[in-house]
Amino acid sequence: MGLFKDFKEDFADAVDDLTGEEKETQDDVMVNTLEEDVDVDSELNKLDGLLEQVASKVSEPTTLKEKDVKIERAETAPVMREDNRMEENTTSTFTDASIDATNVSDEVAEITRGMVITGDMESSGSINVEGTVKGNVKCNGKLVVNGAIKGNSVSSEFFADNAKIEGEVNTTGTAKIGAGSVIVGNIAATSAVIAGAVKGDIDVQGPVVVDTSAVVMGNIKSRSVQINNGAVIEGLVSQAYADVDIQSVFDIDNK
Repeated sequence: MGLFKDFKEDFADAVDDLTGEEKETQDDVMVNTLEEDVDVDSELNKLDGLLEQVASKVSEPTTLKEKDVKIERAETAPVMREDNRMEENTTSTFTDASIDATNVSDEVAEITRGMVITGDMESSGSINVEGTVKGNVKCNGKLVVNGAIKGNSVSSEFFADNAKIEGEVNTTGTAKIGAGSVIVGNIAATSAVIAGAVKGDIDVQGPVVVDTSAVVMGNIKSRSVQINNGAVIEGLVSQAYADVDIQSVFDIDNK
């Protein structure tokens, strides 16, 4: 037993010596990646100063110079309100009555029923108005009105059905005024079919058809006029754009 006890103690001492040597070896080995000694306190002071500068920059309000930022303000920028109505921020004038017929997109803007827009509207496509627009409307495509417009309109084609319009209607194509529609304003178009009520002058380069249910209070100037039985017209009807030279017809001296 004494032999084994002595062997156990010697073996434990050997293990302790070996472990201590390895620990001292690991403690003594240190890789210095810096070429020279670093003053830790000095570096920390520098870091503290940098943090103070960053904090002061963050706390300062950020200002943008006008020359650095280009801001585009739309003249008729509508703003949605909580009651599903839209209001424009600034007032604008509607002076350009021309459209670009060569730049007509396929998009269709929908003004749904119950929506009220205050301000001018302009689109490169078509516009369907089922709600109310209190402003001028301009589109390169077709303008369909089933609601109300209080303003002038310019389009490549115009169609009104049960619509209420207070303003001039200008179109480079056909103007169709369906039964039940009421327009208070002049109409200018290439051709026209009137089945509703119009209070204003109608100036059409081509033919005009005044249907049975039509009521027109104003002058009609066109190339040709077809008035169906039952239509009511209070005003002058002139075929000023006809190819016939009316003066020559009545020039008896030269015949």
